[in-house]
Amino acid sequence: MTTPTTTPAATPTTALTAALAPVVRSEWVKLRSVRSLLVALFAAFVCTVGVTVLAHAMVGKAEAGNADFEPVYGSYFGLNFGHIAAVCFGVMAVAGEYAGGGIRLSLTAVPRRGLFFGGKLLVVAAAALPVGLATGFGCFLGAQALLGAYGVGLGAPGALRSAIGCGLYLTLLTVFSAGVAAVLRSQVGALSVLTPVVFLISPVFAGVPGIGTVVAFLPDRAGQQILHPVPEGPLGAWSGMGVMALWAALAAAAGWWSLHRRDA
Repeated sequence: MTTPTTTPAATPTTALTAALAPVVRSEWVKLRSVRSLLVALFAAFVCTVGVTVLAHAMVGKAEAGNADFEPVYGSYFGLNFGHIAAVCFGVMAVAGEYAGGGIRLSLTAVPRRGLFFGGKLLVVAAAALPVGLATGFGCFLGAQALLGAYGVGLGAPGALRSAIGCGLYLTLLTVFSAGVAAVLRSQVGALSVLTPVVFLISPVFAGVPGIGTVVAFLPDRAGQQILHPVPEGPLGAWSGMGVMALWAALAAAAGWWSLHRRDA
């Protein structure tokens, strides 16, 4: 007498993976088919590495003679320019669907809004991470090659961590921008909020007594601590990256809440 075989019940993790897989494939197709997204992603690499290499080719060795010169952190001179492209990529990946009404078609295809938004953020992060890592290593290796005798290798204290951290930072910045875009549902509105937060507040108020400590916990300032061999301020390299990750998580949660509670 044979015993009938039974199929094991699917676990919640297995069920979620099965449901998420087609959403991720769909979002990946969307990303590849929108040229402006690919341009923004590529621009993050080109602007950051290009400006860094150009600056080091022109004045790198001259600046290296200064007593306060830091060869590791100086490798990311172009990061402020790459910021713009990374933020634009995150914003356009989410808010672009609202501009043309495509969000209604997306939610018709994937009625579970949390699943849809999670798949989109996963694809955005997965696309940004390799570009970010290539940017980090490209900046460091390019800058050190141009510094000649003043340059250091990846074995220098904090060097490898900074290159990897640059990739993580750009990825989290992209996710943070995507979350803000989901809340505001407008490319212009999201960029109007992100521009002062990422580009203006920290440089202007970082040195102001009493305010500088608060500024240190803003996403850009906290995340960039990992680029320093010896971090500055109250946050360390990985604790600063943890604060940056928290900002990204809060923005993603706010984006999910907005998508869940409001009509498309």
